[in-house]
Amino acid sequence: MLARDPRVVFLGQAVAVAGTVMRSSLEDIDPARLIELPVEEDFQMGMSIGMALAGQIPVSIFPRLNFLMLAMNQLVNHLDKLSKLVETGPVPKVIVRSSIGSERPLDPGPQHKGDLTEGLRLLVPNLELVRLDCPGDIFPAYERALRRDDGVSTILVEWGDNYAK
Repeated sequence: MLARDPRVVFLGQAVAVAGTVMRSSLEDIDPARLIELPVEEDFQMGMSIGMALAGQIPVSIFPRLNFLMLAMNQLVNHLDKLSKLVETGPVPKVIVRSSIGSERPLDPGPQHKGDLTEGLRLLVPNLELVRLDCPGDIFPAYERALRRDDGVSTILVEWGDNYAK
């Protein structure tokens, strides 16, 4: 659904190559719209903001919430404040996709499976953060994030274990 919009581009770690459970959801997307990045989360979030300012809708994928913590400068000081910084025209948006790390089939350890949603919500009051607890909530949440025109970026948090089933 997201890929049907020509403004949407997907970027992050393991988006163009295998490496995380989320990769399976990107297999049918045109490889030209998948931007594989090194492990440099702060840069990735800054790049996502720049792409949004240039008119694209980046879906910035951080395979685990623990990794998103490394992008806090850009997330808290820039993306969260973007609606207050853009004075003319529509406020661009970023869709941030992350997950609470899976414990199956192998437990990756505490630094890879934290549910940090409630603490993160306090740090980004101008963004919408949605923890997708029910599989039926996933499509409507992504559709809302794509279609919204209120200048609010969205952080969507999935459960990695849903991919391990």
